[in-house]
Amino acid sequence: MVSDLLPVEDALARILDAVSPLAAEVVPVSEALGRVSAEPITARRTQPPMAVSAMDGYAVRAADVAAVPATLRRVGSAPAGGGYTGTVGPGEAVRIFTGGPVPDGADCIVLQEDVDAASEEDGAQILVREGAAAGTFVRPAGLDFRTGDVGVPAGRRLTARDIGLAAAMNVPWLQVRRRPRVAILSTGDEIVRPGELDEPTRIVSSNAYALAAVVRAVGGEAIDLGIAPDDREALRAMAAGARGADLLVTSGGASVGRHDLVQEALGDGALGADALQVGFWKIAMRPGKPLIFGRLGAVPMLGLPGNPVSTMVCAAVFLRPALERMLGLDAGPATLSEAVLAVDLKANDRRQDYMRATSQTDSEGRRLVTPFTRQDSSMMSKLAEADCLVVRPPHDPARQRGDRVTILPLDGGFLSI
Repeated sequence: MVSDLLPVEDALARILDAVSPLAAEVVPVSEALGRVSAEPITARRTQPPMAVSAMDGYAVRAADVAAVPATLRRVGSAPAGGGYTGTVGPGEAVRIFTGGPVPDGADCIVLQEDVDAASEEDGAQILVREGAAAGTFVRPAGLDFRTGDVGVPAGRRLTARDIGLAAAMNVPWLQVRRRPRVAILSTGDEIVRPGELDEPTRIVSSNAYALAAVVRAVGGEAIDLGIAPDDREALRAMAAGARGADLLVTSGGASVGRHDLVQEALGDGALGADALQVGFWKIAMRPGKPLIFGRLGAVPMLGLPGNPVSTMVCAAVFLRPALERMLGLDAGPATLSEAVLAVDLKANDRRQDYMRATSQTDSEGRRLVTPFTRQDSSMMSKLAEADCLVVRPPHDPARQRGDRVTILPLDGGFLSI
């Protein structure tokens, strides 16, 4: 019945309510790329710490070059990392280089190409052919940031730009969220690992590898618990390996078949406090209907269907936001966008549908999407080929070519950082 199926939005809300941001840990700034800041990153110094030159040239008084050509006397030099300790007086100039401290008395920089210098020795005369107003090519103290300024807020996935800013702010160690540890357990007598004996009746495992890749891409650590056979005791023993993890994700065994044992084996009352407590089961979505969410002892558990496309769609819709919540990010529904249908579609039924599709940009700059004709949830080749999912709400009416639809992009976001 329709009432037995939980809407996708409600299922996601329950999952997010059951997880929370993990504790922080300290890492060197050099190892923080892709990590999530647990606290604001604040400057430990002012940058630049004093007024410095933005160009190679001469530090002078603007009043002395208001009328050009002007003849001045070189009295010293100010290289980057050094400086001129005197004061620039009337008719004087200091040779300066990019990043060099602007000496007292000077208030502008004239470019070296606008100056004729008879010699590079102090005491020599220079001829300034182009003047400069006060402040020209001078970077004032604190132009970039000042001590105590927040450079990176808490809750941001750190980019290379953030790493560079933190280093410039003289912050060698950063507080970041601990990576979620996600235990992954595949189930089924028919499953074998890639490269093992290839028998026609067996299925090569792909879900564990794809899920581990999702976990790592989002920022977690994947723990492969192996493949559990369709045996209650073996399933319980292997699931026990999730103790200490932040999340257990199972693949397969979530439906109602005779060999779908996850709920029965892990929910046995004889296990006491370690038994699976099911929060909900069955979602009004396609693919991915027989999804389970609950808690195995102290560990939240997400039980995904065995069909590989169902597994990956559920990872995009549910697993990724859950991991983002653990990382302290603004977790919520996957970011959706709009596109234009390139083909007609029949009316949708009671379940929210996620259709694999490819897209292209037309001459008007619109993104045109074409769902694959076959949407069988066992066909990983089509998921790999797809660059988006067309998301159709329950009971969505028939759509025609040219209609606008909602899509979940798979390019430039999902499975990449």
